[in-house]
Amino acid sequence: MPYRQELVARHPSLQASVVPAPVKPVVSTDWRKGLPVLTSHHVTLRELRASDAPSLFALLTTEEVSRFISPPPTTVDGFERFIAWTLRQRQAGSYVCFAVTIDSTDTAIGIFQIRELESGFGAAEWGFAIGSAYWGTGVFSEGAKLMLKFVFDEVGVHRLEARAVVQNGRGNGALKKIGAIQEGLLRKSFEKNGERLDQALWTILAEDWNAMNTQAVILH
Repeated sequence: MPYRQELVARHPSLQASVVPAPVKPVVSTDWRKGLPVLTSHHVTLRELRASDAPSLFALLTTEEVSRFISPPPTTVDGFERFIAWTLRQRQAGSYVCFAVTIDSTDTAIGIFQIRELESGFGAAEWGFAIGSAYWGTGVFSEGAKLMLKFVFDEVGVHRLEARAVVQNGRGNGALKKIGAIQEGLLRKSFEKNGERLDQALWTILAEDWNAMNTQAVILH
């Protein structure tokens, strides 16, 4: 779901190390100069760094995770190049990629990313990948809310799109749960292992996001 082919660097095995270090927020209002640190109760989203390559390789290249996404880098070195690429694209103002970390650790267990579909980020596409050990724990929904707030409030996106292979029940269910609307079916739009698969097209508009937040405030 997250790694569209054009977003993956052209490019091995180890365990994710846990580094219990606090993350200091970027003192800047311009995300092109450096991503802010976004925090909630259990999840923190921060800028990717080269040291995240080993844990991302270990967690995002498993069969479970990579089954419905474009091929991720195949080595730790490949992930390092991918991370360097994300920083260049962020500086250019056309792409954003956050590392997902949990609780008091600083280990990257996944990513959230967005890329502009039209100049100025009026429309954008987002994707995500999280290590399977963290599926069903609430990490996605908590991180997604942080990401959506950043996308609509800070980047200024009006229309946010996501694509998920129809057979990916967990991914489609996660998008529906956070309030995305399925607009249609993209027939045979995703190629994996020589097979062409259909994708569901999901969207969230800025007004949808504002309405969800208004409703949440009323309910509280």
